[in-house]
Amino acid sequence: MFTIISIMFIGIGIGYLMRNVQMLQKVEKSASLTILLLLFVLGVSIGSNRLIVDNLGRFGWQAAILASLSITGSMLASLMVFHLFFKKGEKR
Repeated sequence: MFTIISIMFIGIGIGYLMRNVQMLQKVEKSASLTILLLLFVLGVSIGSNRLIVDNLGRFGWQAAILASLSITGSMLASLMVFHLFFKKGEKR
């Protein structure tokens, strides 16, 4: 895990240093396409796994609950940050 996070931060550093290079401006579209391709391959691998497909009802509800709670928590946290740091017109 440390290796993956290190590679990501190295990429952020290189991207920051090379942010004015014209060729790198086109990387955003290819990155989006790559992510879509990875999601497609993930879907194919899940669809071909009989254990997951047979238990999709149980896993699906768990995934829906986790996703809903994650979205709710993110919304509450961003609302709290907005009120604490970005609300204008009030003295703190």
